[in-house]
Amino acid sequence: MSKTDLIIVGSGILGLATAFLAHRQGRRVRVIDRSARPVGSSIQNFGHACFTGQADEIQTLAMTSRAGWQEAAAATGIWAAETGTYVPAMTEPELRILQEFAAHRGSDQARMLEAKEVAAAIGNPDLGAIGGAHLPLDMRVNPREAAPALARWLADQGVAFNWNTTVTEVAGGAVSTNRGDFHADQIVACPGLGLTALFPAIADANQVQICTLVMSLIERPQHLPSGFAMFTGTSLARYDGFAAMPGAAALREDLTQREPELVDAIANLMVTDIPSGLLIGDSHAYDLSPEPFIDEGIANLLLDRATTLMGIEEPLVLQRWLGQYTNSTDTNLILERPDSQTTVAAVTSGVGMTLSFGIADRILNDSALDSGAAAESDLFAETGATFATGAPTADEVVMSDQ
Repeated sequence: MSKTDLIIVGSGILGLATAFLAHRQGRRVRVIDRSARPVGSSIQNFGHACFTGQADEIQTLAMTSRAGWQEAAAATGIWAAETGTYVPAMTEPELRILQEFAAHRGSDQARMLEAKEVAAAIGNPDLGAIGGAHLPLDMRVNPREAAPALARWLADQGVAFNWNTTVTEVAGGAVSTNRGDFHADQIVACPGLGLTALFPAIADANQVQICTLVMSLIERPQHLPSGFAMFTGTSLARYDGFAAMPGAAALREDLTQREPELVDAIANLMVTDIPSGLLIGDSHAYDLSPEPFIDEGIANLLLDRATTLMGIEEPLVLQRWLGQYTNSTDTNLILERPDSQTTVAAVTSGVGMTLSFGIADRILNDSALDSGAAAESDLFAETGATFATGAPTADEVVMSDQ
């Protein structure tokens, strides 16, 4: 097979972001994937790029990723909405977190809203919120279209794609597959859910499991404004930026008392508007080999709580599904170099869509990568490779990440 500058294993959003940036740098790129098109974690999620909620320590990385999404959207025509996120505060602990966060980050990242303003933004005059906030820097993409459209654009630009091709081994500039061997100066493996099969030692060392998420798509009623994303109190308890605020403990206690079912489901109750409807979710469960069944009780719990906030009395459910992503209890980013030409990259929490372009930028532009260092590069020293809360421990009330 012909040699290229870079081979990327995996057509998830991290792999495609890496391919996009490498192509823009003028590199000859090949992408290899076992499926016929992107069908994994990158199309199963909210499409919500929640830059604002990430920890202070990785805001530079988050904003690099935001700029990458903007560049990709401008180049490819991918729908990318910059309407931000609305957060209604239904209780005093929720309002306190938002006030603390707005004071900490400033109005360019969080603008406090009166109760009537957040109710109007969500389209429910009977919301009953006591206040709220708008996070203007967050973005939305359509997860059903973003990765496939990016792959098509890259192919049109000359990036080579080998679909329906199963990778069996990656080492020393060679990628072995069921359709022959491929060679490149550099290989970036972004196997996602295939990490355990392709790099079992790395997966075992990081205690990798699969996180499953109950999600649904409902029809958006005409009375609701289009173009919004909504967080709730569970989101404020989950994302590191909010959870670092002084009022976080009181918020977790409030949620435990007021919404024990959501806490038990490890729920991040949120809604994202895309052209085909409203995405609602989600719960979290962790297992090495998860069962494929959707718990109807959890699905209805999420649907009921979300539609109540939006004032939807009879939601029309268009789809339900069980999303999946790779998760680790030890780290939220795996970035290792088994040899001098191979980088293994996996986001082991639910922020892959959000941070994909930032991580890709670091992978491609790290000086240690160009010098052929065999050991793992400390690309994320400022973050400790921890972006968001992972699977829950016994002594924590952990909500969700996405």
